[in-house]
Amino acid sequence: MNSIKVILTGATGMVGEGVLMECLENPNISEVLSVSRKTSGKKHAKLKEYIIPDFLAMNLHDENLKGYDAVFFCAGISSMGMSEEEYTRITFDTTIHFAKAALSQNPDMVFNYVSGAYTDSTESGKIMWARVKGKTENTLRKLGFSAAYNFRPGFMKPVEGQKNVKWFFKPFILFFPAIFPSKSLTLHEVGRAMINAVQKGYPTSTLEIKDIKNLAI
Repeated sequence: MNSIKVILTGATGMVGEGVLMECLENPNISEVLSVSRKTSGKKHAKLKEYIIPDFLAMNLHDENLKGYDAVFFCAGISSMGMSEEEYTRITFDTTIHFAKAALSQNPDMVFNYVSGAYTDSTESGKIMWARVKGKTENTLRKLGFSAAYNFRPGFMKPVEGQKNVKWFFKPFILFFPAIFPSKSLTLHEVGRAMINAVQKGYPTSTLEIKDIKNLAI
């Protein structure tokens, strides 16, 4: 099985950091380009960093993104306290702009997007964040990637040694997976599933928790 080179976003957040750590440990990954607004603070032979203060200002023909097999888009933000316009700009506009830039340099690449459980694929429900995520998922599928997978994880247990874990999340780490195993994943599983999606593919483009678990094996 050939090793792959990936672009990863969100390395300074919990999900992105966990997926990055899995990628750096995984023998099926040869290189990771972390694209972020600030450095992850990590050093590794496989890791390169590309700092971009504003993703929406990225050149759509940015050659720094050239030569990669996949994007693991793990950047995201809570919708709490945000207007729909502001949340759409960060969640939809930024993701799609980045996706177009990556695709322009790598026409055969795979795009893995971390969405969320209960995302609204109809784009017409009452929950604002779910509509915006649904619109993002649907648009990514239409851009022309070799494959575009939308990951809809539930609770995600951090990788041991992670730094980017919010204090209010820590009490849940021990008991939530034990009580609700069917609604829980580890970030190792999410990372492995993303890698396997690129190398093996998967029958559906929308991956719920059970799909992520299956693909992580």
